[in-house]
Amino acid sequence: MIIEIVLVTILIISLYTDIRDRKILNIVTLPTILFAFIFHIGTQGMEGFLFSGKGFLTGLGLLIIPYLLGGMGAGDVKLMAAIGALMGTNFVFYSFIYTALIGGVIALVLIIKQKGLVNSMKSFFYTIVFFRSNLGSMLLGKDKHSSISFPYGIAIVLGTLCSLIWGGF
Repeated sequence: MIIEIVLVTILIISLYTDIRDRKILNIVTLPTILFAFIFHIGTQGMEGFLFSGKGFLTGLGLLIIPYLLGGMGAGDVKLMAAIGALMGTNFVFYSFIYTALIGGVIALVLIIKQKGLVNSMKSFFYTIVFFRSNLGSMLLGKDKHSSISFPYGIAIVLGTLCSLIWGGF
């Protein structure tokens, strides 16, 4: 029960700071990771260390490549690692799946809103017919005039809450 309270607390704080300042703070994520390790070691010993360690590495590994490609900030990666350290490998993996789905829906809505539905459909069909796409450059920010970004912490928080409420698939 204490783990879920800590999880929901860091999610609320991270959501607030990511919306307000577009930052997920180290003062939230790093102590959470430390707390998770101490808690799980204290309650389960070496088994708890492995539980937190595997969850931490899974959370870190799931978002490290998008971070290295410039698609998200380090705070997003640390938040997912903290979620993994608190809740374990299976939980963070399901949270990631929900997060990716929610993030995709948010991105699609923002693209349609920015370009309009008709232009978005034209671009989609052009991409399919001619096998060309500028979507990657749009999302990675190569074309600054059509770049779309949003605080990905929103998707992480919503995806993690979905995993907490509904569990896995």
